[in-house]
Amino acid sequence: MGKINEDSFIETVHMKGLQISLIASGDGTEVIYHKMQPGTRWGLEPAEGWSALEYIHLLSGKLSYKKANSVLILQTGDVFYRSPVDQHYVFESEGITEFIYITSQPVFHHYSLISKELEELAISIEEKDGYTVDHCTRISRFSMKLGELLELNTKEMFRLSLASFFHDIGKVKVPLNILQKPGKLTSEEWELMKKHTTFGREILEETGLPTLVDVGKIVEQHHERYDGQGYPFGLKDNDISIQAAIISVVDSFDAMTTDRVYRGRMTKEEAIEELIRCRGTMYNPYIVDIFIKNKELFI
Repeated sequence: MGKINEDSFIETVHMKGLQISLIASGDGTEVIYHKMQPGTRWGLEPAEGWSALEYIHLLSGKLSYKKANSVLILQTGDVFYRSPVDQHYVFESEGITEFIYITSQPVFHHYSLISKELEELAISIEEKDGYTVDHCTRISRFSMKLGELLELNTKEMFRLSLASFFHDIGKVKVPLNILQKPGKLTSEEWELMKKHTTFGREILEETGLPTLVDVGKIVEQHHERYDGQGYPFGLKDNDISIQAAIISVVDSFDAMTTDRVYRGRMTKEEAIEELIRCRGTMYNPYIVDIFIKNKELFI
């Protein structure tokens, strides 16, 4: 396929590290151009009642994905297709990567516009909550590294990628004066702040997308504690989803090493010490051990 003429795009949506553009649509079939920045992930997953042929033609760059215990590479000119998709696939771009995605059932407006709206919500919360704009991206990137080290399967990784990015989306429903309060929250303010996990689940459920409904359950658990003293349900140990337990460790480390409105940042060494101190109480000890063992990937 020759060079893409961007003037021919029907509609384009830009997301963090990803551009998706509808090139053609007719009789239920869509042709969608994707441009991914280095290290961006994109996925396909099976869905009940979904019988589409899904086809990828790589225009430039490389896409890696796992199959069983192997990492496979798609290079320029390669194709990948399934009819229908029968398992989860998570693709990661190596360098700037472009591909054409063709599906025999329409998906563009459904997945692009909802994802764009949710991403804008997530980024707006980063800014309101006193984080840098890259907070959600860092949490997602580090969570995926930790998930790989823990050998999560592709379905678990697919949901981890989304849950880690959207983990704090529920803060959009928390008043700004509470999010940005420089001093200690009152008990009433703290009770409202804690509701952001449930608000997040509700926002994701409202999309009606089965994957995001599942992701919402993970988001709601990311402040649960290994010892059962977290919120909102007081879950403990293995009752907490592995993805939520991963996000808890990564999010805490990032929060401790970031300047906040109510305190300055810790050094990375101090944050590591705090993770060790709270190992087995706040955090899943196995996940902390893997994080510490591979800390050079996160600092």
